[in-house]
Amino acid sequence: MARDTDLDPVTLPCRVEPTKKDPKHIVCAPEVYVSPLAWDGINNSVFRPLARVFAVDPAGEAVNVNSFDEVPDSAWFTNRIGVNPLTIEELMRGACDPKLILDDENAQNATWIIDQGKPNGASPGFRVNLPVQGKYMFKADSKEQPERPSAASVIGAAAYNAVGFFTSCEQIVYFKPSALKLTLGLRYENNSGIERNFDQAALNAVLDETAKNGDRVRMQASAWLPGRLLGPFRYDGRRGDDPNDVIDHEDRRELRGGRLLAAWLHHFDAREQNSMDSWIANDTKNPDSSPGYVRHYYLDTSDCLGSEWAWDAISRRFGHSYVLDWGDIGQDFITLGIPERAWERERRAPGHEIFGYYNVKNFDAEGWKNEYPNPAFSRMSERDGAWMARILSRFTPEMVGALAKMGEFSKPGDTEYLASVLEGRLEKILERYLLYLSPIADLRVDKGNLCATDLAAKRAVRPATAFRYSAALGDRNLEVRDLGNGAFCATLPADAKEPYMQVTLWDGVAKGRLVAHLYAKGGGYFLAGLERPEPR
Repeated sequence: MARDTDLDPVTLPCRVEPTKKDPKHIVCAPEVYVSPLAWDGINNSVFRPLARVFAVDPAGEAVNVNSFDEVPDSAWFTNRIGVNPLTIEELMRGACDPKLILDDENAQNATWIIDQGKPNGASPGFRVNLPVQGKYMFKADSKEQPERPSAASVIGAAAYNAVGFFTSCEQIVYFKPSALKLTLGLRYENNSGIERNFDQAALNAVLDETAKNGDRVRMQASAWLPGRLLGPFRYDGRRGDDPNDVIDHEDRRELRGGRLLAAWLHHFDAREQNSMDSWIANDTKNPDSSPGYVRHYYLDTSDCLGSEWAWDAISRRFGHSYVLDWGDIGQDFITLGIPERAWERERRAPGHEIFGYYNVKNFDAEGWKNEYPNPAFSRMSERDGAWMARILSRFTPEMVGALAKMGEFSKPGDTEYLASVLEGRLEKILERYLLYLSPIADLRVDKGNLCATDLAAKRAVRPATAFRYSAALGDRNLEVRDLGNGAFCATLPADAKEPYMQVTLWDGVAKGRLVAHLYAKGGGYFLAGLERPEPR
């Protein structure tokens, strides 16, 4: 199974949803879900842990996995770098269609129309509506960490897109404030739910907050998503009004394995408020119509790469402990808080303070925690982590360096420092999750040979001399040819007497082995499935 049926359009019942322009407006799409900003944190930090104390809910393996131990393309995930090599240009383009790229350098005066204040979130901003490209949410950097939020948004979105998630098109723009034109009478709602005017004073406050380069301001521009926006997706349960949503979200491998991607980028704010469901109607001119399907997006990675809170004690703990961590609270109570914790050793890198406590030295790939418990992250199994590690191993050092360059940092050395941290954290993830279960992938039958790629060898997790390939059909050893750079082939027997066979592959480094299931028919072999058994 390479494609999930949740990409197939479905038809939903219609209802009347009055609008200002049409009191009898018809909608044939799912309901909009509103996620209160504080509730998700309270629920997952307090009520959900308490409920699980009394629940009989063993966390089994993810259920949306095919016979090749992979995740099919779906409304949640599209196999990209894990299946097809990406060029540096494709990586850096991210989810941006060329027509969505803003010409900030040549923007004419009063041509970028501000039609809405930014409704919520930590970063101040506003919405710009352009006649050709459409709508964009502009967000400011912070004075405390100039350039990091916009860089994190662009780099994070590019990484999530390359892995396979749906994201928005993110750009860093430098423009003259004179390009903006403020629509009169705008209002916006802040994080507290209080509605305020978005007037010239509010706009000036946003522009004053962000980084500058001469007479131009630097901001992050997020292209508006297509379709009818339905609000965030949840990391547990299902969407009741989507017939395609038949798997509990906490049991989806891509959401579970996403924990390692978040750990790599230090995306501690990976929660439901930073996601979005969109109804993609067949009739693109009528986004409220049926048939269609729900597509699931990751949004806002601006907290990646070392974001800090105003409270330094909390900022130090990110990655090591939840904001409200019952396990750590209990341990401190028992030990009287005497043992030194990892976050107490955190220091900002001299000269690169904009990245906060984002580093390699204190990074624990297995123990990394986000801001508060995420139901899918908490259920990540060894197999889920190994799956994501296999995908992340496809990011070459050159690609990691390209990601760092996307930040367009003005201070010398920041790009190089970020590249070194990204590469170092990635190496720790691969060290932990590629060397337990088998890292052998990309299996194919080629002229009587079973060929594969060892991703641990290809990414040089160990020296090339450490890898020793072997293959067996039952108790019969097969000839193996090492082709270099992790590629190898095992010669299949020409005298196979059984129509079905299992070939076991080892690389001499990982603890686990790979079992390939094949059928012999008409003088050829057909690959039917793969297994990565737990090491004996």
